[in-house]
Amino acid sequence: MTVPAPEVREAVDAADREACFAVRKEVFVAEQGVPEDIEYDAYDAGAVHVLAVGDDGRPLGTGRLLHGAAAAGKTGGDPGVGSLGRLAVLQGARGRGVGAALVRALEDAARARGLTAVDLHAQTHARRFYERLGYEAYGPEFPDAGMPHRAMRRAL
Repeated sequence: MTVPAPEVREAVDAADREACFAVRKEVFVAEQGVPEDIEYDAYDAGAVHVLAVGDDGRPLGTGRLLHGAAAAGKTGGDPGVGSLGRLAVLQGARGRGVGAALVRALEDAARARGLTAVDLHAQTHARRFYERLGYEAYGPEFPDAGMPHRAMRRAL
C-alpha cells in the first residue's frame, strides 16, 4: 500500500507555529530528554518553520531554517548558507517520507531566499538519512544537548 505524501507548508500563523513547537516538545523534550529551556531559543522568532500534516490535518513533523545573520554563527559566517535545524517527526509518522518532505521544503525555502547551500547539525544516528538526501558530513563529531552530532552541508 502506498502512503500518501504529507502536506508540508510554511508555518505562517500562530496555530501552525504552536503545532511546530508541540511536535518539537514531543520529540526532543519528552522522547529524547532535551531540556525544554534549551529547545526553544531566540532564533525561533525569525526562523522559517515548516509543518507536515497528515490527510486528517494532524501534525506529523516540523523543521526550521535560519538565514542571514541568524545563521551566521552556525554556518561559518557565510551569508549564502542557511542552517536547517529542529527537524522532528512524531514517532508514529517515521519511515513514511515525512522527514525527507520536510527537508525538501526547507531547501525550497532556502532557495527562495537566495541561499546557495544548507548546513545542519545532525544527530549521529540520523547521518545516513541526511546522506541519502545529498548532505555530506564535515568536521569532527561534537556534543549538542548531550548527544553526539556531525556538521553536514548540501549545496543547492
